[in-house]
Amino acid sequence: MSAPLLSARGVTKRFGERIACRDVSFELWPGEVLGIVGESGSGKTTLLNCLAGRLTPDGGTVTYESAAAGTVDVHGLSEARRRLLARTEWGFVNQDAREGLRMGVSAGANIGERLMAIGARHYGTIRQTSCDWLARVEIDLDRLDDRPTTYSGGMRQRLQIARNLVSEPRLVFMDEPTGGLDVSVQARLLDLLRGLVDRFHLSAVLVTHDLGVARLLTHRLMVMQGGKVVEDGLTDQVLDDPQHAYTQMLVASILPV
Repeated sequence: MSAPLLSARGVTKRFGERIACRDVSFELWPGEVLGIVGESGSGKTTLLNCLAGRLTPDGGTVTYESAAAGTVDVHGLSEARRRLLARTEWGFVNQDAREGLRMGVSAGANIGERLMAIGARHYGTIRQTSCDWLARVEIDLDRLDDRPTTYSGGMRQRLQIARNLVSEPRLVFMDEPTGGLDVSVQARLLDLLRGLVDRFHLSAVLVTHDLGVARLLTHRLMVMQGGKVVEDGLTDQVLDDPQHAYTQMLVASILPV
């Protein structure tokens, strides 16, 4: 039997007197997309950042099954090794694409940097692969040498996705990837993400407040309230037959009146 790709045990994070994340445990299996949902302030983004090594938890552990090094304690790694992991085996899609892109270099260079991080050196191959990925995320190839500052919000988000997926990561963290976009742009991006998740059999942890996004993209769901996981299970099961009062309130809030 294969090992879990990512395991959290008792993850807890405090900010002063406030407990943003309390005693969270779960396992993520290869090829699985886990959704973390809840209202603003529920602790979902704090948990995501702890999982990705961007925040150090005050309690608990996060372990990852690395292709290069076997089982590793994410927070026991040196900063250099954690950065290498983030550039090679992991991806991180930010809500604000400007945080995940280098805005002062071209779109092609943004994608090419990730390829170079996994050892690519031939300019022609890097450029061709960058072109291939622009096509996959539905950006015209004549925009390859343009900087992201000239892109719309939706194009920046698609470029950020290409930058992350070009290195074929084993695990992708996504923080509200459709947040802040117009509804029509969101729909296009969701279709794109769903296709990429299926095509590349991605393992992912997705944070969203949008239950429609969660239903479309995830296999399993954790519902957070006040830093705690109050319900978890298969996505359709949680959304169609919520057991916890808080989950019932969230589901009811999106139903037509």
